[in-house]
Amino acid sequence: MTNRRLAAAIAAVSLALTGFVATTAVHAAGPQVGVILPDSASSPRWETDDRPLLAAAFKAAGVTYDIQNALGDKTKFATIAQAMLTEGVKVLVLVNLDSPSAAAVEASAKKQGVATIDYDRLTLGGSANYYVSFDNVGVGVLQGKGIVACLKAHKVAKPRVVYLNGAPTDNNATLFKQGYASIVGPYLKATGGTLVDDKSVANWDNTLGGTIFEQQLTKAGGKLDAVVSANEGLGLAAVAVLKKNNLNGKTCVSGQDASAAGLAAILTGDLSNTVYKPISQEANAAAALAISLVKGTAAKTNGTVKDGTRVVKSVLLIPTTITKKNVEVTVKDKFRTAAEICAIAGKAACAANGVM
Repeated sequence: MTNRRLAAAIAAVSLALTGFVATTAVHAAGPQVGVILPDSASSPRWETDDRPLLAAAFKAAGVTYDIQNALGDKTKFATIAQAMLTEGVKVLVLVNLDSPSAAAVEASAKKQGVATIDYDRLTLGGSANYYVSFDNVGVGVLQGKGIVACLKAHKVAKPRVVYLNGAPTDNNATLFKQGYASIVGPYLKATGGTLVDDKSVANWDNTLGGTIFEQQLTKAGGKLDAVVSANEGLGLAAVAVLKKNNLNGKTCVSGQDASAAGLAAILTGDLSNTVYKPISQEANAAAALAISLVKGTAAKTNGTVKDGTRVVKSVLLIPTTITKKNVEVTVKDKFRTAAEICAIAGKAACAANGVM
């Protein structure tokens, strides 16, 4: 082979290899942001609201992303996180299943120079750069105030109440209870009422919540005036038990999340009050932080929270109480549609309460 032919052959091989490497690099490029949602059973919000809202925000900003759900499995949570770190994400957005498992993920991310954002739930003992959530003590306060308002409306002299708390491993559940206990506890003391039982529900498991509530109702001798439940999943589980005993609508039951089923239960009188947390605000705030970290622009926060001695820069949002009087707010905000609520509650209940 002549020198000229040899040179041409080498150039051709070189060009082919360059093209192969370039093509491989394009296909190997991973997402810039990884999001791990906790489950799909405790609340419908994670799949019906958070996932599409986050995806839309990242897509609009031209940021690549990977959103996965751990389905309540801490091992799966860790596996997803490791895969995302291996893919080269610049930011991890986490909704923890518990603090220890998420803290381990955040420690791994920190070692690799990957920023983390605690989304909705603060990871105690973690190392997240930012935290995005609602004022969770404030959420509990609104739940408690709604229960007290319902008891007053029912003119209950000495109310008998139970607490149906969220998962003991979830810091949010602790904050919710701190909030509602600060309202309901003093009211019971002032009226001579009774806290009949106070139980937490592992993993926010609604089926378990229903079983625990049945035990609470039995303990109360079938006589309860209020169930302070930490979210609508647990509240509706309690309502199912109350229905079997012909007590629904006669017992005040709280919730939160403003799901279509929860709002329908407000209209039918099965839930007395819930809390609307505009998830679009929360998702957009978390996405904005992640996008800022990816693009190297200034991240905007409006407060801080403490995790022991550690101060975490935060975006804290304001929740809203929902009763029959203002279910329509969620429709006007385009958070829910009248059609999805009324399909569950019935046209009559919607018409009677101005939801259309």
